[in-house]
Amino acid sequence: MIFPSDLTYGTLIKRYKRFLADVKFDTGEELTVHCPNPGAMMGITTPGSRVALSKAVNVARKLAYTWEMVESEGTWIGTNTNNPNLIVAEALAKKSIPELADYKNVKAEVKYGQNSRIDFFLTDGPTEMCLVEVKNVHLIRNNHMAEFPDCITARGAKHQLELANQVKSGIRSIVLYVVQRDDALTFKVADDLDKAYGEASRQATKAGVETLAYCCNMLPTGITLKQPLQVLG
Repeated sequence: MIFPSDLTYGTLIKRYKRFLADVKFDTGEELTVHCPNPGAMMGITTPGSRVALSKAVNVARKLAYTWEMVESEGTWIGTNTNNPNLIVAEALAKKSIPELADYKNVKAEVKYGQNSRIDFFLTDGPTEMCLVEVKNVHLIRNNHMAEFPDCITARGAKHQLELANQVKSGIRSIVLYVVQRDDALTFKVADDLDKAYGEASRQATKAGVETLAYCCNMLPTGITLKQPLQVLG
């Protein structure tokens, strides 16, 4: 996945109202930028942090810059929750996810279950159909172990249970966690931050929903999948 423009750098002043952040650019200019992340962003909104931003192609857009990455303890971390789907779409096209490389057809944003949409619907492969739900991950609290979620996500729990129902109907289903940082070695569900999601994840796993996790190459030009992570129970 390539960023839409060369990145511009600055310092985070504050993040607020979920989708807004004030940034002091290296030029000295201070601007409000778009924060494409509705989550808690636990641990990555510290004022004074180094940030990287892309400039919108649409010159008429109200907020010209989008917050793409933040630096924490020497590691660049992706902040744009729209990017994981783009990263996975590229990886699927390049057949660079071994567990999914043998599917010939890929469709994005397909309706399924009870008024839900699956991120990717794969067909004509090892199984007739395969549903892939993509989750964005940024959190590491210790030992290079990535965790999801970083706050309560009722929607995420719903997805887990709906995928479990799909497996019971004979459809292969996968939750793919994209860790937008390059220093993760393992992955686990953060039960202490959302017990309901943890329980839903366990139920889904018991039903046969597969869990995959990949960390990423975080480059100034863009982000790509790097390597699979060991998934811890």
